[in-house]
Formats: sequence, C-alpha cells, structure tokens
Amino acid sequence: MSDYQPYSYVTASIHEGNTRLSVSFHTADLSVMALNVHGIRPYLCFGSTEGELSISTTGGGPVTAADLALAREIADAATRYRDECERLHANRSPDPDQADENAA
Repeated sequence: MSDYQPYSYVTASIHEGNTRLSVSFHTADLSVMALNVHGIRPYLCFGSTEGELSISTTGGGPVTAADLALAREIADAATRYRDECERLHANRSPDPDQADENAA
C-alpha cells in the first residue's frame, strides 16, 4: 500500500488586517466542472466530498478582458500540470504493490 494518502485542507491567516485563505486538494478524487451561468458568465469549479473551490467572473458580472486573461492563465497552467504529471508518471519506477494487485 502506498504511503501517500489523499488529503485536503484549508488554512486561514490574518496579517495586518488582511485575511488570506488557502485551499489545498491533494487527491485525485476531485470533480472539475465548467458551467455557464444564465448565458452571462462562466463558472469553474473544483470539488470533492471535503470542499469546493469555484472561480467566476469579476463581481459575478459579464466577462471582462481581465477575466479572459485569467482564464487563459488557468488553461496554460492546467496544460503544464498535465504535461508534468504525464512526464513523471511515465518515468516512475513501477509500484511493487500495484504490480502485485495487477497480477492477482
């Protein structure tokens, strides 16, 4: 069995009157949805049984140039994440536990 178990967590901090939240999902058990709300704005959601992170347009209004720039950054980062996952997965040593399960 792997030593790496899925987990999620949220942290909150306050520094000089500013609140900062951090949400971390360390699991493949996520759903990812991209929706359109009333034909006005896109809505991107990452969720699990433990929590949800959603991203939408500025103020919940129509798409702005800044919203489009952010959407492009998200797509580029997701492409890099996928590429790195594929590279690391292809180059890893076989998991002995996984090999035993597949042989059964």
